[in-house]
Amino acid sequence: MTPVELSRTVLHAVRCAVDEGQLSVVVPERVVVSEPGAGGCGEYATNVALQLARAAGKPPRTVAEILRPRLIAADGIEDVVVTGPGFLNFRLGQEVDPLQDLVREIRAQGQRYGHGDALAGQVLTLRVPYEVRAEVVADAVVRIVATQGGRATVEHRGGRATVQHHGGRAAVEHGELVDLRPVPAPEDPAPLGPDAARWALLHPAPHDRPRITADHLVQREGNPLFRVRYAHARVRSLGRGAARLGFAAEPGPLGATGADTAVTPALQAPASQVPALQAPALQAPALQAPALQAPALQAAALHTPLSDYPRILTAAATHRAPDRLARHLVTVADAVLPFLTCVLPIGEEKPSAAHRARLALAEAAGTVLAGGLSLLGIDAPEHL
Repeated sequence: MTPVELSRTVLHAVRCAVDEGQLSVVVPERVVVSEPGAGGCGEYATNVALQLARAAGKPPRTVAEILRPRLIAADGIEDVVVTGPGFLNFRLGQEVDPLQDLVREIRAQGQRYGHGDALAGQVLTLRVPYEVRAEVVADAVVRIVATQGGRATVEHRGGRATVQHHGGRAAVEHGELVDLRPVPAPEDPAPLGPDAARWALLHPAPHDRPRITADHLVQREGNPLFRVRYAHARVRSLGRGAARLGFAAEPGPLGATGADTAVTPALQAPASQVPALQAPALQAPALQAPALQAPALQAAALHTPLSDYPRILTAAATHRAPDRLARHLVTVADAVLPFLTCVLPIGEEKPSAAHRARLALAEAAGTVLAGGLSLLGIDAPEHL
């Protein structure tokens, strides 16, 4: 059960409690499910009971206890524990691997993973000045709003509204007025090229002045855009390498391989002496991953950034903030890069089910990176 599926299960439980007269509240459009905080337990937790308590006229723990039996009865949930003032903590069934389910969900949805209906039926009119950063931010907002079922038009101050609905038909239509006035770019970003220019304008928060410098073009670890695009290119390179070795991605247990306990000596050698650890045709010494002896921990570090992507995308659409998406892509890239060195077999090792599962996880991260970059209007390279 993925976080998205669990969120739907919680919503269903709230709806049932309302239909049966045990709660008198408006059913929320969505429920946030995340990792348990301090004092929590299990794989996931939600604060929905605290959110509904005031409207229900009941203490949060009472609301949680009303929802608990309905949640325990749901498929894939082994137990639900109420902690603190009313947090619901979920322990999933032993046969359920949330990371495997998440990978399957991302593979099934492709770059539409994270799309939803949070803004369904809403039409926004983005009012922007004639300024390059405002134009670029508005273009990204239009794309992101469309992922949540909304539509957006762009209206220049003193001018006519022009539809910028990504993939939609042209029409002049006014909706909720939204002023987009990010801090202007200090100079023309065009010399950076289209991708670096857009990143330079979109990555900072709207109230921050963007840096229009050649740092966005440097291929090194200190450049967030390079890390994001490099991570995507490495994932694609691993897919090509796996094809040459005769295996493909398949979700499953990540398991352990013979190389997992035999890589430490190799890591003590110079990078040039261990080419098996490098992705084909991609050499970036500054981005070499740390120790490979804990691929399970590295994979676990990927779970939260990937499962959080739908929430981040919804927030970016709701708050008209493409910078949130850009920063989350950096988080995904930084989580996946250390993991990539344990995907392919090393030396004489033969491909195994664990390698296929690891490749599936890596490709899921690549899908999220490609989808996010596309929404920002930035190319996701196959080679870098």
